[in-house]
Amino acid sequence: MADTDPDELERRIARTRAELAQTVDAIADRVSPKRVAERTVADVKTRAGHFVASVGDALGVTPKPVDYGPDTERVWEEERPDLAPVLITVGAVLAVGAAIVLWRRRRRR
Repeated sequence: MADTDPDELERRIARTRAELAQTVDAIADRVSPKRVAERTVADVKTRAGHFVASVGDALGVTPKPVDYGPDTERVWEEERPDLAPVLITVGAVLAVGAAIVLWRRRRRR
């Protein structure tokens, strides 16, 4: 007879409504453009961090943990990164690539 008790049925209905409201709120939060953008930005930051770490490993550069504190403008104040070797390498790769492309084009004629 517990299934037909009106008070019990009302409690079940109220509980089901509350659960349904939570589920709908969770779905709305998950598909909200703002939340999607936040998750995408977080994912890109994570992937960029992994990429930078792998490039650093390949170049033999060990990242140092830095406490930026509240003043993010002073990030490079103490020690600026030495980008010259990286830029020279990128330039050399581009120059060799362009030379190969030009050499192949001239060979075809």
